[in-house]
Amino acid sequence: MAHKVTFSVPERSLGREDIEFVVMRDGVRFGTLLVSKGAVEWRPTNKVYRQRMGWERFDQVMRESGRKV
Repeated sequence: MAHKVTFSVPERSLGREDIEFVVMRDGVRFGTLLVSKGAVEWRPTNKVYRQRMGWERFDQVMRESGRKV
């Protein structure tokens, strides 16, 4: 299960405009990770909704559940 991640960066400083990371798995779009000044969001492929997590919560989740590398 190989993942390919591409992204596009807006032509201005990061603020309300998200940076989008398109995540592909085995050549098929898996979802989109949106990073902004205020939060990180995950939008699964073929879904309308997004899952949003603030940076403080993201830090907590990564410390508790992330794998050390």
